[in-house]
Amino acid sequence: MNSIPRVLSVCLLLGSAGLYGCAGHQSSDKALQSASADFQTVKEDTNVLRSAPRDVIRAGELLARAERLSGYIGSDEDVSHYAYLSSRYSAIATEHSKLLLNQERLARLELERQRLQLVLREQKLAGVQQQGQWVEDQIISLSTHQTERGLVMTLGDMLFDTGRAELKSSANRTVLKVVQFLQLNPKRVVRIEGYTDSTGDSQDNLQLSKDRAQSVADVLSDLGIEDERIQVLGYGDQYAVDVNTSERGRAQNRRVEIVFSDEKGRLSAPR
Repeated sequence: MNSIPRVLSVCLLLGSAGLYGCAGHQSSDKALQSASADFQTVKEDTNVLRSAPRDVIRAGELLARAERLSGYIGSDEDVSHYAYLSSRYSAIATEHSKLLLNQERLARLELERQRLQLVLREQKLAGVQQQGQWVEDQIISLSTHQTERGLVMTLGDMLFDTGRAELKSSANRTVLKVVQFLQLNPKRVVRIEGYTDSTGDSQDNLQLSKDRAQSVADVLSDLGIEDERIQVLGYGDQYAVDVNTSERGRAQNRRVEIVFSDEKGRLSAPR
């Protein structure tokens, strides 16, 4: 009587084991198919092959092992395990590829940024050079002449009150152009020389010539030109450019001359 229930129990246990085995086999087959699809994707992606070849090879090796276990004596757990590892290596290869592509993209962006900065600097330099040439043309047009001492600008007596050293406001336009020119040509220096006519005491004339030259130098300094780029000399009634016997001649002799160095900063020797 007891044999019938015992047989029934054995049948139920065998049926459950069969169902479990069938479920496990389906799970391993699904993992194997997923791993195979993942490997196929990375294997056909040239970017992944280029950036992560070792990971792709490892994914292929693990997939092959899972397939061998599935076809012969391996358990479903082993098949699923190696299929999972293969999928993970495929994912790692994909991430490595994305990382490398991002790095290459960033490198290209950095090169492009540097190229644009270079273009901007070249454009700015060209603009500065054009502006410098314009200012230089303006300087040359403002009572300048080329001499053996270099380019010389003459500030006439009308820019000063009689017997005074302070510059009139009418000199501002001329002085500003000198400042612009020196700012755009930072290697150039100037020597500012003061002169008077022969009327009056020679020592007073010498001092007045120095004071007028210093007045011009002070304005340049106040507008940002470094003191070491400015030399100041007074010659009094020496080196007249016209006779002192006429008012016109004396007016020509009462002057301040700005002597410019060459573009390398070489200034002619003082008189």
